[in-house]
Amino acid sequence: MANRTDPLAKSIHGTNPQNLVEKIVRSKIYQSTYWKEQCFGLTAETLVDKAMELDHTGGTYGGNRKPTPFLCLALKMLQIQPDKDIVVEFIKNEDYKYVRVLGAFYLRLTAAVADVYQYLEPLYNDYRKIRHKLSDGKFTLTHVDEFIDDLLTKDYSCDTALPRIQKRWVLEASGTLEPRRSALEDDFEEEEEDKEDEQPMDIDEPNGREKYRGRSPTRDRDRERKHERHHRDRDYDRDRDHGRGRERDRDRDRERDRDRDRDRDRDRHRIRDEEYSRDRDRARDRDGRERERRDRDRGRRRSRSRSRSRDRRERDREDGEYRRRRDRASASPRGRAEDGGSRDEPKKRKEKKEKKGEGNAPDPNDPEIIEMNKLRASLGLKPLK
Repeated sequence: MANRTDPLAKSIHGTNPQNLVEKIVRSKIYQSTYWKEQCFGLTAETLVDKAMELDHTGGTYGGNRKPTPFLCLALKMLQIQPDKDIVVEFIKNEDYKYVRVLGAFYLRLTAAVADVYQYLEPLYNDYRKIRHKLSDGKFTLTHVDEFIDDLLTKDYSCDTALPRIQKRWVLEASGTLEPRRSALEDDFEEEEEDKEDEQPMDIDEPNGREKYRGRSPTRDRDRERKHERHHRDRDYDRDRDHGRGRERDRDRDRERDRDRDRDRDRDRHRIRDEEYSRDRDRARDRDGRERERRDRDRGRRRSRSRSRSRDRRERDREDGEYRRRRDRASASPRGRAEDGGSRDEPKKRKEKKEKKGEGNAPDPNDPEIIEMNKLRASLGLKPLK
């Protein structure tokens, strides 16, 4: 519950305000002791007291990337989302420089482009020193105007990705912002440009000596301010022209990168098409070879089956002829006699033994003897005695 965004808070840049801080840094802040002890239950009024106690700026530091109190309070402001008037009062505070820097950092994260330039550019005139903690835990000395310049010109500050903003000359060209004016421009007067640098010499009447009146200190200060303003405006114009040149160079580089990517994509598609056609031809050749091999195997099987069937027919034919010849041979009288004699030999031997065992002469009227004689007569043999 302590890490949840205020339900009444509005989305910033289309997302939850706390999501403007990266998730890893945000989890480090939630786990820090300063967040749990000092930032719990803070409101827009009590946050000012904690901001007045700040003595340095920075993001995360050390080996385990501990967050600084400055970053913890910035996330707390994103969580409770104070009113714009309170943030503007933070920026206008001249007594506490870290309160001003904290308000500028929060405004840079959440405000629109025109408000960013409107409220942060006047802080270029604040040259007070501030301490900034580096990633290794050491401190470095910087100034408020340098911190503001980093917020307006860089994309990353205090380990936080800043939202992208347009260049100032682009907003001037579109009429969103007026041309920038120097803070010292109101102190200069145009009529002092034609005045002479030195006053004429006067003669001192009593002493008879010449008295020389040199330059006026006020005029010298005005001339120095004028010279400084001239150089600052020239530097600003040069920076603006240089920024436009960098934008043109960046556009040219983007166009060159786009053409290079387009050519690379075209080459990639061409190579892919060539590889696809080559694979298709290779697959077609492989299918053709496979089809030829199957046809050859099918032809071999067919020829083998034909030869087997032919051999079988020949064998059947030969077996049939052999059976026919054997049948014809068995149908001749000699073959039948031989066959019948071979079959009847054991029977005759048995009858002969029985006759010998009985010791009696066979009866010629015995039906068996008569039948045997008929059989022998059919075979062309002599009858039994």
